[in-house]
Formats: sequence, C-alpha cells, structure tokens
Amino acid sequence: MKILYFYPDNPLSSTQGNNARASALLHYFKSRAISIDLVGCKSVDYAESDAATIVEHKLADNVFLLKKHKTKFYQISYFFKESLPNFFLNRIKQFRRAKLNHQVEFNEILKNNSYDYIIISYSCWASLVKNNSQLKNAKLVIDTHDFLTSQFQTTKKFKLGRFFQKEIELLCLFDIVIAISVEENYIYSQFLKSRIEIIPHTLTDNCISKTEKKEYDIIYVASDNPHNRNGINWFLEKVFPLLNREIKICIIGKITHCIADYPNVEKNKFVNDLNQYYSNSKLAICPMFTGTGLKIKVVEAMSFGIPVVCNERGIDGLYNKTDNGSLVTNNPEKFAHFIHKLIEDREYYDEISNQSEKYFKRNHHIDVVYGKLDSIFN
Repeated sequence: MKILYFYPDNPLSSTQGNNARASALLHYFKSRAISIDLVGCKSVDYAESDAATIVEHKLADNVFLLKKHKTKFYQISYFFKESLPNFFLNRIKQFRRAKLNHQVEFNEILKNNSYDYIIISYSCWASLVKNNSQLKNAKLVIDTHDFLTSQFQTTKKFKLGRFFQKEIELLCLFDIVIAISVEENYIYSQFLKSRIEIIPHTLTDNCISKTEKKEYDIIYVASDNPHNRNGINWFLEKVFPLLNREIKICIIGKITHCIADYPNVEKNKFVNDLNQYYSNSKLAICPMFTGTGLKIKVVEAMSFGIPVVCNERGIDGLYNKTDNGSLVTNNPEKFAHFIHKLIEDREYYDEISNQSEKYFKRNHHIDVVYGKLDSIFN
C-alpha cells in the first residue's frame, strides 16, 4: 500500500497540538509498514533538514516541500489565474490555502507516482484534489482536524451559511472524512453521505507513579493563536493572583511570546522532550473560551494520568464530559480552588488522576486508535 499524506506544517514541532496529531499518524503508518510520501509547505519552521530527519526516522519514504514563488513572473501569473477569478467568482479565500505554485508542484508529484490513498489535512487545502485529473483512482481521505467554519467566524465578511456550505461542499469531495471529535462527527454526519470516522488523538501510555515528587505544580502547553492567547491572559489576570505564591508553573510553546514575566512562572518556547515536562508536573491547565475540536494538550496530560483544570471549551471533543480527569469551570475563583484542592488534598488528587488514566486508556490508547485506523486503511 502506498499513501500520499499532505500535512502543511512540520510534524516534528511537538509543542503544537496539530503537529502532534500528524506525527502520531506518521507513527501509525510506520508501525504498519505502509509506504508514505509526505507533502508539506516549505517555511522557516519546515526546512529541507527537517524533511531529511523525517526520512531518517523512517516516518516517510519521501518528503516533498512545496515552495513559495515570489518572482515577478509568478506574481503576474498569480494575478490573472488566481486573484482575478477569486474576485469575480466571489470565492472564500479562507478555504483556498493552496496557491497556484502549490497546485503545480502537487500535480507533478501525482503525475510521477500512483497512490492507493491520498490524505489531505484541513478542508482549506481540499482544492489540491478538487477536479484533479492526476488522482489515478486513489481513494480520497480528509483529516479535518477542526470545524473550520467556527474557526473563521471572526474573519472579515464572515457569513455563517456561506462558509458552512463551502466547508460541506469541500468535504463531499472525499470518500472518507476523519473527524477528531464527537461534536464534529455529529455536525458532518447530518450533511455528508461520505463515510465518517472519529479518530481521536493517540499517544503511548505514559502513566507514572503518583507518589513521585514533581518539579512543577502546573504545566501549560500551547501554540500562539487567538484562542490560547485569550485563555492564558484570562488565567494570568483572573486566576493567577488567587493562587498560593509558592505554586510553580511551567508554560511551553510559542504562546510564551505573548506572556510577560511572572514570579514562579517558567517559560520555554521549545523543549526537546515534552514528555519529561509532563512527567514532572502535578497537573495541567487548559484555559480556553473559544475554539473547536479536541484539545491535544488535554489528551497529552491524560496520557500521564495527571488531572486537568480547564474551562468549558477544554473538554470539547472528549467522548465523556464527566469522570474523565478534568475539572471544568469558567469561574476564576473556582478554577483556583480546583488547583489548590488538587495540590493540597492527596486523596482527591488520586481520585481525579485515576479518572484521567482510565479515560485515556479507554479512548486514546494506541491499541484503541490504531484499531480504528486499521478499519480505514485495511
């Protein structure tokens, strides 16, 4: 079996949830000895050296990086072939991430190879395969990652009906639609005739001894996006002042660019081994009021059997909304109370920690998720 897997970003960047999901899928293919051609977009964070590392680790047979062309000739061609048609046809640019040069290079890959499956990440890149004559009867699969209509609702000229209709139209191009959460599955199943599969994020079982002394009381891992910025600002402004001064917090990821210095708060833009930080943390937080899809940081914490304190959006995507190792509130005083109780009450901590461990093993363990993927890829 040979698969082309398009994922635009660097799957080796572990401090961003969507990259962790892409990496997990590559590890699944490796475990099943499936031949993979990985296609991404070249950027500052995704260079040829990263592509070489992916091949070296045998996560893909080949890695193709689509490039940006900024030549004067390309700009003229783009104006007549993309900009003008987009304007006159009133296209939604948010759902057209693939530019002219991306399409040309992607088509060349398809022309020179034959695939059993072609997997596209995100509906906004679906145009890569739309009306494409080079598919050669490959079965089309889309890993949605997120319900993009909701993500785009703050953009200029957003109209719910128009954006939602476009997203469903693009998803209809695919034989199999992979949803990451139960909420997305519910929405898509109302409008699509394609086969829909819920494939949650998976990790190895990292549960460790609960008696082990931890270096950090709280860990928070996040990329830099509006949802995470709003969430962490709320936490630092509303919750942090209510916490005991001796509580030590570790924040990891590009979100650190947006955070000022605070006492007992350690900031790390990038770490080589994220697992080491989770295993040295007592609990995790996920302050978030907007956004859709499964929160990878929540599942990562659960894989270590550590409790999560979060807002209501933090449990989006989970099969169970209770008894899952998460303590949920939008109230800052109660948020701080949950943190203090977990740190100070050992019996209560063990109860929530056990819930976290059991929920993870039941829904996100590799054996469970790999079984679901096997049903898709034979």
